[in-house]
Amino acid sequence: MAGVFFYDGKWYDESPRITGPMDHAFWMASTVFDGARAFQGMAPDLDRHCARLGRSARALGLTPTLETDEVIELCKEAVRKLPKESELYIRPMYFARGGFIDAEADSAEFILAVYDSPMPEAGGFSAHFAKERRPARNMAPTDAKASCLYPNSGRAVAAARNAGFDNAILMDANDNVAEFATSNLWIVRDGVAQTPAANGCFLAGITRERVKSLADAAGIKVEEIAMTREDVMGADEIFNSGNYGKIMPLTRIEERELQPGPIAAKLRKMYMDFSRDSQLF
Repeated sequence: MAGVFFYDGKWYDESPRITGPMDHAFWMASTVFDGARAFQGMAPDLDRHCARLGRSARALGLTPTLETDEVIELCKEAVRKLPKESELYIRPMYFARGGFIDAEADSAEFILAVYDSPMPEAGGFSAHFAKERRPARNMAPTDAKASCLYPNSGRAVAAARNAGFDNAILMDANDNVAEFATSNLWIVRDGVAQTPAANGCFLAGITRERVKSLADAAGIKVEEIAMTREDVMGADEIFNSGNYGKIMPLTRIEERELQPGPIAAKLRKMYMDFSRDSQLF
């Protein structure tokens, strides 16, 4: 895996070994990150991802050591160190060194990883409804893109794969649909694009916001709703939005087969067209 890494003022071409059992992040998961993409020399919404990193750090009680603009420039520099045709995952992070139960705010350190991660095929994926749920906002730091939130997603994905699916749909504590285990969820009914209302139990993603603006530009009505399992099962189209694969159609939900739909296809094309404005080199 080709990649570049930045830590403590230095660039590395291999992942630096930086933590150990006495570091707070190692045993108390005081780590936040963000994920952006670069492909064909483009890095759409990189500024928004870098800005969210700082917000996530503060939400977890950490003091960021860099300004957002500094993080953006480091990410751009990293992308330019790798071939233009690369498909990259851009992952800036903060982690805490000190603390016992609560992290010492000023012990936060920054690290950046940018590495090869091919974009998934957009032909479609499958999902089922998971037994795992998203926590309420007073149960976990749901206002941060925090690493401690992801083990439950990992359990849901593992169970889905064992059952013959690619991904899982998680409900919230009130039995409303929240999102896919790894991305935000959309359905289409009668030409209207609908997505679960942001209620604080899941991260309403940057790509989700971009899809909303693209849909508005295309004259596609968007509604944020308290979504039920029945809404999903009866949808005309289902698709996701997320940084890793951008916009991808769901082609099987439980045992129901679907065809990739026209609205998801249109929004994906619009997203790729929009991305051209983010050319780095």
